[in-house]
Amino acid sequence: MPLFGSTFSPKKTPPRKCASFSNLQLPLDRSTREIELGLEYGTPTMNLTGQSLKFENGQWVAESGSFTGDRREMQRLRKRNQQLEEENNLLRLKVDILLDMLSETTAESHLMEKELEELKSHSRRRK
Repeated sequence: MPLFGSTFSPKKTPPRKCASFSNLQLPLDRSTREIELGLEYGTPTMNLTGQSLKFENGQWVAESGSFTGDRREMQRLRKRNQQLEEENNLLRLKVDILLDMLSETTAESHLMEKELEELKSHSRRRK
């Protein structure tokens, strides 16, 4: 016997109406589906700082005629990029060398500390 009234009994839902025959259910060929349903997207494009770019073959490519900068500026930027990459590689090499030197001196320091401890313990035994 329930404490606050009758037991829970949900109402029955009304039966569903017949599904309509939309374009999704009718067998259409590919071109008709693309036209009717808008499945042809084209290439993705974007506009950055006045330059229009499109995505082709896995890369963003500037659309022809849309680049407003001059070629000397592009060459200067490429040269500067190359210089920065070379400087970055040199700095990475220097860091690797410094880490090698640090690990070598740390190992030598640990060996010297171990020898010093052995000498101290040996001298204590003599006394």
